[in-house]
Amino acid sequence: MSLEQLLTEQVKTAVKELYGLDATDQMVQLQKTRAEFEGNITVVVFPFVKSARKAPAQVAGEIGEFIVNRPESVVCKYNAVQGFLNLCIADSYWLSQLQAIADTEDYGQLPSNGKLMMVEYSSPNTNKPLHLGHVRNNLLGYSIAQIQEANGWKVVKTNIVNDRGIHICKSMLAWLRFGEGETPESSGKKGDHLIGDYYVKFDKEYKKEIAALMEKGMDEDTAKKEAPLMKEAQAMLLKWEQGDKEVRDLWAKMNSWVYAGFDETYRQMGVSFDKIYYESNTYLEGKGEVEKGLKSGAFYRRPDNSVWADLTKDGLDEKLLLRTDGTSVYMTQDIGTAKLRFQDFPIDKMVYVVGNEQEYHFKVLSILLDRLGFPFGKELVHFSYGMVELPNGKMKSREGTVVDADDLMAAMIQDAKEISKDKVNTLPDITEEEADEIARKVGLGALKYFILKVDPRKNMLFNPAESIDFNGNTGPFIQYTYARIMSVLRKAESQSMRTGFKKDGVLNDKELGLIQRMTEYPAVVKQAGDEFSPAVIANYAYSLCQDFNSFYHDYSILNEEDPAKRGLRIEISACVAKIIQRSMSLLGIEVPQRM
Repeated sequence: MSLEQLLTEQVKTAVKELYGLDATDQMVQLQKTRAEFEGNITVVVFPFVKSARKAPAQVAGEIGEFIVNRPESVVCKYNAVQGFLNLCIADSYWLSQLQAIADTEDYGQLPSNGKLMMVEYSSPNTNKPLHLGHVRNNLLGYSIAQIQEANGWKVVKTNIVNDRGIHICKSMLAWLRFGEGETPESSGKKGDHLIGDYYVKFDKEYKKEIAALMEKGMDEDTAKKEAPLMKEAQAMLLKWEQGDKEVRDLWAKMNSWVYAGFDETYRQMGVSFDKIYYESNTYLEGKGEVEKGLKSGAFYRRPDNSVWADLTKDGLDEKLLLRTDGTSVYMTQDIGTAKLRFQDFPIDKMVYVVGNEQEYHFKVLSILLDRLGFPFGKELVHFSYGMVELPNGKMKSREGTVVDADDLMAAMIQDAKEISKDKVNTLPDITEEEADEIARKVGLGALKYFILKVDPRKNMLFNPAESIDFNGNTGPFIQYTYARIMSVLRKAESQSMRTGFKKDGVLNDKELGLIQRMTEYPAVVKQAGDEFSPAVIANYAYSLCQDFNSFYHDYSILNEEDPAKRGLRIEISACVAKIIQRSMSLLGIEVPQRM
């Protein structure tokens, strides 16, 4: 039972005994005591004044006196200020909470709710490597999955790979035309980077063809349609959908290169999936559902043979579902994917982690699934997040248009390595391998924390220089605090110093503040789950580290002469380290044992 629940019950008992009032939980209003008054929790007593038929200050005093004198009370003293009762919580209560934190291995973990949530994130195209936008998507998706697991959900992490379509054919055609048999092995490039280069090559050659046609007097729109490369790519897409063996074999070979590259990026990023779906397997399911919708009257066919949904009655417009040549669009694929997922898993909540530019898409998807008769249609959740950009272009990829995820992570790790050179004397016995591993954790931790500490629904500017700072609200600051605590704990163990404390001990303000902050952790995890916001966890971890560093600055731990005080402080430190580690784990961030 939480402190708020305990106090609520004690206040209800008090007003029943004193005034004969059967108060509800809603009548008991609790708030944090204002800084200028002594106390931890304040009770607003105005809801009880009418029944008591006494002045608010008198009611506050009587309730306070009743609560303090109860044998089971956690309140040691009180003060009444008009209609507000300020309660001071006994140190013994906070020490019992510290013991609970120390004894509970999975502190903050909610019991299973027996329900399954599927979280979709990443959703890459197989015509280019992952970029900065994918980084925020993957980090948010993975962290949301971790947080929801901590909130008692069974979570299935899933990915839909867009492995077919005109964009894939562009890369394939460019490789056939200009590749001269180049492979990842022959070029030394990751497969996703290699294919991305050919996607860019197609665009360059396509623009040349458009310019040449316009020089002959053709208008731009017509030139884009008549350019030989585009026509050939569209013909290749049609062959793919018809199952042409040569096209399909080339597609499978080039996609395999991309998947190997994606896997390497995902491993470095520290994200994973329980189930991966491929558009090439789901789009036919979607086309089948669209055909059913045509027969039922949910959709209609235009004279040019394209299939549409009329959503004007829903306040939207008309949505294309099948092109004139019968090829499908993203919406068709998403209908098929949703159908397969709900066949494969007993999903209670389906969450799509997709940028806010796709809000319209998911409104339409929900309506279409509902119109097709799927009971889960209206229950889909689009977790819409803002865009992320860099303040300058120094880490732009070789294409010069996007920030490559691999390049970004490598640069962050290198930055961490450069900074660590200035601190080499702090760990004189460190091996090169350990130094590299610390740099990896710190560099990636800086990247992840800087992105996840921001309200996910907001657009953000990622500044690499700010993110790697060891001061302020950054990942390295939190990691360094954890490493500092682990150093203290190792020294305590090496000197056989005992942890533990007296149940009737006395806490100083900093010790009390740290314990109070730690007891907030379960509520923070719940809030982060309710709001789908890793930022709630990130900023809590930062506040906890601030509190610990203030305590560490003001009070000695290992040099404290009083064994009881020393044991208490060691225990507090160990509990803080545990909560830091758990918090960062929910963000997908590793914490080094030493730095």
